Amino acid sequence: MTTSKHNYEATILFKQNYTSTAHVVINQGGTNSGKTYAIEQVLFCLACETEKQVITVVGQDIPNLKAGALRDALTIYNKSEELQLLVKNYNKTDRIFEFHNGTIIEFKSYDNAQDAKSGKRDYLFVNEANGVEWTIYTELALRTKKRIFLDYNPNTAFWVHDQLMGKLGVQVIISDHRHNPFLSLETRDKIESLKAVDLELWKVYARGITGKISGLIFNNWYVCEEIPLEAKLIAGGLDFGFTNDETGCIKVYIQNGELWVEELFYETGLTNADIAAKLTDAGLSKNTEIIADSSEPKSIEELKRLGWYITGAKKGADSVKNSIDILKRYKINVTRNSVNLRKELGRYKWKIDRSGKALNDPVDSWNHLIDPLRYVALNKFKTKKSAVVKSRLPYQNQNPDYQDTVVNLISI
Repeated sequence: MTTSKHNYEATILFKQNYTSTAHVVINQGGTNSGKTYAIEQVLFCLACETEKQVITVVGQDIPNLKAGALRDALTIYNKSEELQLLVKNYNKTDRIFEFHNGTIIEFKSYDNAQDAKSGKRDYLFVNEANGVEWTIYTELALRTKKRIFLDYNPNTAFWVHDQLMGKLGVQVIISDHRHNPFLSLETRDKIESLKAVDLELWKVYARGITGKISGLIFNNWYVCEEIPLEAKLIAGGLDFGFTNDETGCIKVYIQNGELWVEELFYETGLTNADIAAKLTDAGLSKNTEIIADSSEPKSIEELKRLGWYITGAKKGADSVKNSIDILKRYKINVTRNSVNLRKELGRYKWKIDRSGKALNDPVDSWNHLIDPLRYVALNKFKTKKSAVVKSRLPYQNQNPDYQDTVVNLISI
């Protein structure tokens, strides 16, 4: 742990990115390594040091930015009194920090390469780069004068590995949770526990090593902008968590034989009273049935006494597999602002044995919004078989034969 020039606590990742002289600095890392936070600390420093600069932070879409990079930026800003004195204004609508010296940090997304041709900048940060198209990146890079930062979890190889790594002027920093001194021991143990259930997931999320994650359970989901007005609300779904696991809540609708799902909240540290308040804030009616984890009868009863219509999921033998089978029969539309659900669906996979064969049992991780979806399926849908919807997601196994080369590895 170190202290930055603007008096906020920082990790070794801050120093590595701040002192880099490369034109392109790639931050490949496992979950909770602190790479996004560190890069944004660097951007704030750069913004304060030189006047009239333009710094652009880009994500695949605005909901992802709001849930990740922008949230981290606001945390950094709110924790630093010195930084607050140097920032003239934060425009919440346009997502722009304006500094007294004329520099700005803007948070944007681009629909296509043509859209990315607008505007020039001094520094560029592409957050979760594996969600941004190569053609968009190239247009942005051509219009960036000084330095480009990128970060991502290396679920599989993509254009960064094919087009940037190993090129002149490119530095690669690989990090994992061990480089973040601010994490709790419980969180570290949760990440390391992946090794016992799936070595490939452990390599990606615990060590930041480029993976070949296969065996994803759901490939029948799509991103939609909003829930259709004609869609019928089936039920809410609720999974309880507290310290290390998130409490997750969703709403599930149906229209024309398709499911439409919206994330309501996904947070740690929520008491049952907090959950009740969150349900109210989300606009959920107390007459709407909410199907919750039946292994938490005390929490269900407390929410009932607070006036909510809560029922327990009908679990039993093979209930996990049965609920997955039910959900696979439908096209599942997930709203764009359901960022955490989208991430879970992109990680939820079958366990594998030592020979690499998939088992009929999912990895019990990153499922605190998927589980509520399963609960709704168990209680509201029949188990008879019907046709399975088949589809293919973007960035799925783009280069399965890629062998990773580490250019620069941060030592512990």
